[in-house]
Amino acid sequence: MIDTAVRCGYSRCRAELPPPGPQGGRPRSFCRDTRWEGDRSCAQMARAEREALGALGLDAGAGTFALDADRLREHVTAVAGPVAELAAALDAVQQRLDEVQREALAATEQARTRAAEADKARQEADTARDAAVRRARDAETAATEARRERTEAVTRAEEAAVSALQATEALGAARQQATDAVAARDQALDDARTARSEAAVAQREREEAALAARTAGHERDAALGRASAREGERDEARHERDALRAELDGARAENSELRAEASTLRAAAETARADAENARLAGETARAEADAARSEATTVRAEADGLREDLATAQAEADGSRADLATAQAEAGGLRSDLTTAQAERDGLRADVEEAKSARDAARREAGTAAATVPARLHPDDVAALAAALRAP
Repeated sequence: MIDTAVRCGYSRCRAELPPPGPQGGRPRSFCRDTRWEGDRSCAQMARAEREALGALGLDAGAGTFALDADRLREHVTAVAGPVAELAAALDAVQQRLDEVQREALAATEQARTRAAEADKARQEADTARDAAVRRARDAETAATEARRERTEAVTRAEEAAVSALQATEALGAARQQATDAVAARDQALDDARTARSEAAVAQREREEAALAARTAGHERDAALGRASAREGERDEARHERDALRAELDGARAENSELRAEASTLRAAAETARADAENARLAGETARAEADAARSEATTVRAEADGLREDLATAQAEADGSRADLATAQAEAGGLRSDLTTAQAERDGLRADVEEAKSARDAARREAGTAAATVPARLHPDDVAALAAALRAP
């Protein structure tokens, strides 16, 4: 069946056009309401298609083409294989570029991390060194303070020893005074015994005088002269007795004073003994403080030695951190060199990509030239497919 319907002149549309009206007129060649990309009509799309075919050197003057569709498809298929391989190679090159860039970024990040860790270790080592120096200074200050306290303790011990010596001398003097007091007391007791003996003798004499007085009383009448003489002797004896009694009272008073002085001397001796004991205790305390100060000074020296060792260790760690930092910097320099090399490789690959694109464009041009030399006829749909294939990236 022959298709006599009038269709749109655009090869991609080919929609059936309405016939002319009852009044006749010129028949339409393109659709009026159909729109394509860019809000273009079928007439505009057909014009652009003709211009593209003209640019390819194809004759579209009479609506028929002297092209062989099979041969053109063979050329297009032959070109499509190298183009696909080139696209795959470009994808592999791009993947390799991405991988190299990722590796370079990872290596750079690792170098930065190691550099940061080395810097942190160096800062920690510096902090430890400063702390060790501070501890050493504190230890030196503590040692100086301990030496000063030891000197003060020794001074206090010497003063306590001098006080103890003075207390010992005072105790000796008190003992001598007590000995003298005891001797004086003994002398007083001897004097009191002598006074009592003399009083006893006086008492006996008084009794003898009383006896003589009684005898004289009996003989009073016979011997008044002798009685008068005896009366005088009696009065003298009484006076002597009163004197002896007074001397006895004085001896007793002196004995009481000597006893009081002996008690005072005993109290002074006890006080001197207590002072001597306190001085001895103070000397022992001072010696204990001096021993404690010596022990503390020894401990402080040991701590200072330990702090010096810590300082040496911190300095060694700082040196190791500086060496690690230098190694990390060297590795960073190597990584920068690798990154530069990777960038150079990327630039070379980009040049290869540009060359591949140039080869692809040359292949497209060769495909267009081959299509222009084919002497067969081609349907407009095949021409449109060929143009789309050539426009594809």
